[in-house]
Amino acid sequence: MSTVRIGLSGWRYADWRGRFYPPGLPQRRELEHVASTFPAVELNGSFYSLQRPSSFVTWREQTPPGFTFAVKGGRFITHMKRLRDVRTPLANFFASGVVALEDRLGPVVWQLPERTAFDRPTLESFLALLPRTTSDAARLAQSHDDRLRADPWTEVTTDRPIVHALEPRHASFAEPGALDLLREHGVALAISDGAGRWPLIDAVTAPLVYVRLHGDTELYTSAYRPHVLDAWAERVRRWHAAGHAVEVYFDNDVHAHAPADAQALMSRIPDLALPGPGAPVEPTPRRRPR
Repeated sequence: MSTVRIGLSGWRYADWRGRFYPPGLPQRRELEHVASTFPAVELNGSFYSLQRPSSFVTWREQTPPGFTFAVKGGRFITHMKRLRDVRTPLANFFASGVVALEDRLGPVVWQLPERTAFDRPTLESFLALLPRTTSDAARLAQSHDDRLRADPWTEVTTDRPIVHALEPRHASFAEPGALDLLREHGVALAISDGAGRWPLIDAVTAPLVYVRLHGDTELYTSAYRPHVLDAWAERVRRWHAAGHAVEVYFDNDVHAHAPADAQALMSRIPDLALPGPGAPVEPTPRRRPR
């Protein structure tokens, strides 16, 4: 059965406290609060640097069954190496503990720089390297090098599929050749709304439809207007009716617009959107001084 998950891009934002997070909620329980409200979140830290297996284990343990993390691929691979000669960096990325999320592991999303145009040989080589199961990822992880400063994680208890999404920000990826290549490899085109800063390429290339919403009129800053959310709700309905799983992540984090907009989108499709699988989180009561 196709699922619809509406979630957030990241969860550690100071100005969400008192807006989305209840006053007095300890920072260590913020992820727990997210999981009580939404069924998924994008893990952003993995984009900026290699994480430690212990961190992935902690995030798994802090969330209930049914919750998933979409994991952002490392910018060393996408922005510094520009997808070229990346077998070892990919091994480092997966050895850092991604598969330790186990049943909490959702899609892996690869965000490209705005200036990166479609280059067929480069993209084809990259897509061919991507592991499609957690066992494949564990085998690839064995090729890590000394950039990985923690013990590698190569343990797989249950073999699971790994789904990938690619977020291009260049108009050339709207060309049939680029879309056909993604379809050939079963990789989802991440439909990315960047408030007009880059083209919104509305195309479906895989069983999963992956959407990233970075801001309505101002990148990362503006809330989505009601009629725009209505339009996104209709798109989700159309994709779901066609048999696709759909995941939508809000990245307009300023002033806690992301959680508000995500809840507003969920309210427009209550018959489709999965709820947060966790119980509501209350702040830890403060002890009275004696």
